Amino acid sequence: MRLAYSTWPEITAFLVDSKTVVIPIGSNEQHGPMGLLGTDWMCPEIIALAAEKIASEKNTALMIAPTFNIGMAQHHLGFAGTISLRPSTFMAAIEDWVLSLARHGFDHIYFLNGHGGNVATIEASFSQIYARYSYTGETCPLMLKLKNWWDLPGVATLCNKLFPVGHGMHATPSEIAVTYAAYPEQVRHVDLIPKIAPSGPILDALDYRARFPDGRIGADSSLATIELGQEIIAMSVQGLLADVQEFSAQVKPA
Repeated sequence: MRLAYSTWPEITAFLVDSKTVVIPIGSNEQHGPMGLLGTDWMCPEIIALAAEKIASEKNTALMIAPTFNIGMAQHHLGFAGTISLRPSTFMAAIEDWVLSLARHGFDHIYFLNGHGGNVATIEASFSQIYARYSYTGETCPLMLKLKNWWDLPGVATLCNKLFPVGHGMHATPSEIAVTYAAYPEQVRHVDLIPKIAPSGPILDALDYRARFPDGRIGADSSLATIELGQEIIAMSVQGLLADVQEFSAQVKPA
């Protein structure tokens, strides 16, 4: 069930049986010469919507919130098209999303993330939300979870098998393959020089552009194919459904 494509009475009815919601979250940033700017929000959205479709076919409740598609990507601002939020802005927005959903009764809120640069800020946002209750001596009614899609059960093992060399850490063939599988009309063919990009630290935007001239880090994006993307999506969906089911069953001690 997709929250944005539902009416408020339908959401109210859903909440009778389930209090869990999945939020795809990512970033809009460069992904080298072959990857789409939306790759980091598209991947979790693609996986979440595919999982929702399977859940629906099995008459299982799975609520997918609108995708949070702008994240913390200041280090990519040296490349055209990147949009970034300051960490403080990002934290405030996450808190507002969570509190809005909690206001209606959702108490298990699962963020499916597609951008490594978001992790520290999302986790800090969770701490900020929990602190609201800790300082007042109240029990927080919320359970919050962050999961990177590549950390879903079985996914990293599969990606390492598919891309034993040239997977890298940014503009990876796995993430680009996922977007190609969902949007085959967006497949790019580019001669990459060097084939495998350099690796190194991530600092500010100008430093990043100097270290990684075409935007990739340690990756050979040309390894991405539609077929491999389909394989990765299938494994990710299986992992997401299992992980959300386990999360939804968790309860706080009395």
